[in-house]
Amino acid sequence: MYDRLMKELTPTQIVAELDNYIIGQREAKRAVAIALRNRWRRQQVPAGLREEILPNNIILIGPTGVGKTEIARRLAKLANAPFIKVEASKFTEVGYVGRDVESMIRDLTDYAVNMVKSEKTMEIQAKANEMAEERILDILIPAVKKPSGSSEEKDENSEAFQNQKTREWMKEKLKNGEMDDKMIEFDSSSQNNVGMQILGPLGMDDMGINIQEIMGNIMPKKKKKRKTSIAEARSIITQEEAQKLIDMESVQKEAIERVENSGIVFIDEIDKVAGGGKSQGPDVSREGVQRDLLPIVEGSNVNTKYGIVKTDHILFIASGAFHVSKPSDLIPELQGRFPIRVELKSLTEDDFIKILTIPQNALLKQYSALLETENVKLDFTDGAIKEIARVATDVNEQVENIGARRLHTILTTLLDEILFDVPDKLPKEKVMITAKVVKDKLDAIVKNRDLSKFIL
Repeated sequence: MYDRLMKELTPTQIVAELDNYIIGQREAKRAVAIALRNRWRRQQVPAGLREEILPNNIILIGPTGVGKTEIARRLAKLANAPFIKVEASKFTEVGYVGRDVESMIRDLTDYAVNMVKSEKTMEIQAKANEMAEERILDILIPAVKKPSGSSEEKDENSEAFQNQKTREWMKEKLKNGEMDDKMIEFDSSSQNNVGMQILGPLGMDDMGINIQEIMGNIMPKKKKKRKTSIAEARSIITQEEAQKLIDMESVQKEAIERVENSGIVFIDEIDKVAGGGKSQGPDVSREGVQRDLLPIVEGSNVNTKYGIVKTDHILFIASGAFHVSKPSDLIPELQGRFPIRVELKSLTEDDFIKILTIPQNALLKQYSALLETENVKLDFTDGAIKEIARVATDVNEQVENIGARRLHTILTTLLDEILFDVPDKLPKEKVMITAKVVKDKLDAIVKNRDLSKFIL
């Protein structure tokens, strides 16, 4: 699926897709589009040379809120690739208390297994539904046992024939949802979890040991009586039947293959571990974290509970604001593993206007959709949108530049009363936000610098 998808997506198309969600930052989009296309190209290269072609890892440099994380997240979604975001500052050097860097690969593999499992479940959903219906029918109308070789099923007066007709009638009612509210008692399988709490904190998962599988073999599943509506029973039994139909061994194998060839790890705040060797106290582990990251980015084998994962061809995208440090403060070996560096630009007032209106998930569209649930149409005039963008730009310059995230705080403050009052007061059909409304609500806060620090 990944191979077919990437063959259809050229770098131009990838950039066009990213444009639907992220405003500007063309250089960054081009860099990630080329990196993604190169992964497909690598798969087409003869096997001997394929292993030698390593991904060109990327460092995205720019202030917070300009789209670094969103670019990586949308890229992974576009490629249907396993993706995980981690913060470099959450890791500590081996020997210190904290998560070890290998846990990011284990988390990525967990994500990939769930992704493949979900896809397989969709494939066998119809079969699982059918099996669940048969189980429910067996509870409602137990099948009549008949002697082997008997032709009772063709005899219209026989019990077996009547039983079969009743089952067919009942099956039709089940399919139509006519019996969804009827209560039913059934056996549900449940895993015995005794001892899991004892073993959990010991970090067995971080050692790449699948505790659930081990305990599942020692302690078999128990049957538990449950009484629910048929609608709920169908959902529970369908899940159980789907689990039986899915070959977990092939799921895990495909997941590991997907991680190794198309996985994307986004390492945020990498600038926080670039200390240039000047830090004292607890920060002495910064360089240690970089040295621990190095083999993972360089290519190594990581033990996971699903098997060994090779990290040689995983794409690593790092990002950081680099306000107090610079990429050259990273250890040389790690710098060499991130050959592509792209600087993202700070957002302008025009960018904010586009962010508010153009993307498919634009904030104004989100708030309009929320208020539509209360039968209220929320409209913003062009003047209001420009005023919101102007306020966001001013506050970012005066207080701290948090990029597009400033729009969230401004809109929350601007629409606070409307969102609170609409359900209780007589709903209006339309609420119009004008430039005057924006000024009246926000001007006093913006002018009071101390107040704007706390509110906006």
